[in-house]
Amino acid sequence: MDWLDQFPALKSLDPAGLKLLRDEAKVAGIPAGTVLFHGGDLSHNYLLVLEGQVRVQKVAESGREIVLYRVEPGQSCVLTTACLLSDIPYGAEGVAESDIRAVVLPSGIFHRLLASSDVFRKFVFAAYSTRLSELLCLIEEVAFGRIDRRLASFLLDRGTATGGLKATHQDIAIELGTAREVVSRQLKDFERRGWVELSRGSLLVKNTAALENLSS
Repeated sequence: MDWLDQFPALKSLDPAGLKLLRDEAKVAGIPAGTVLFHGGDLSHNYLLVLEGQVRVQKVAESGREIVLYRVEPGQSCVLTTACLLSDIPYGAEGVAESDIRAVVLPSGIFHRLLASSDVFRKFVFAAYSTRLSELLCLIEEVAFGRIDRRLASFLLDRGTATGGLKATHQDIAIELGTAREVVSRQLKDFERRGWVELSRGSLLVKNTAALENLSS
């Protein structure tokens, strides 16, 4: 299968640009758990994810973490784009949550295509704009959103079809950008209401309708 099928916009590149992209881009396999970049690293490649998922997170000096976003198949990393455009180091870290297959484009080729191809520029900045809007929404949620509503939405979004979710309270706190104690207190309140059933390292959603009502 041609990897460009997952990025159809790039098929509109002019023949010279398309040849350069095909000649220089390499498909790489990256095992789960690999740290793709650390805070303070410089970016040397533009990555397009074909399979798997990359978690991009910010870790404070205190050890608190927050998940900024995930890069999934058919997507690129907005932080990598920003670092390449501005030649600045990463301000967060990226971790492979699963085995990854990705297209790796060296930074020099990225800049050549960006300078010479209107199609490539539109592709890069469209992805950049979309992710930036999502990050602004995350900032708004963390700064102003009620934790009970955000937690309800998280449980509905990340739970399985049967309502199960394997995650510790600390895992959920990282996703929501809050403290473990806050998540534990709110989950116990949900359990008291009969909305969830808690167990070690997992939980079960028992009243989807109640959570949907709260999250909306």
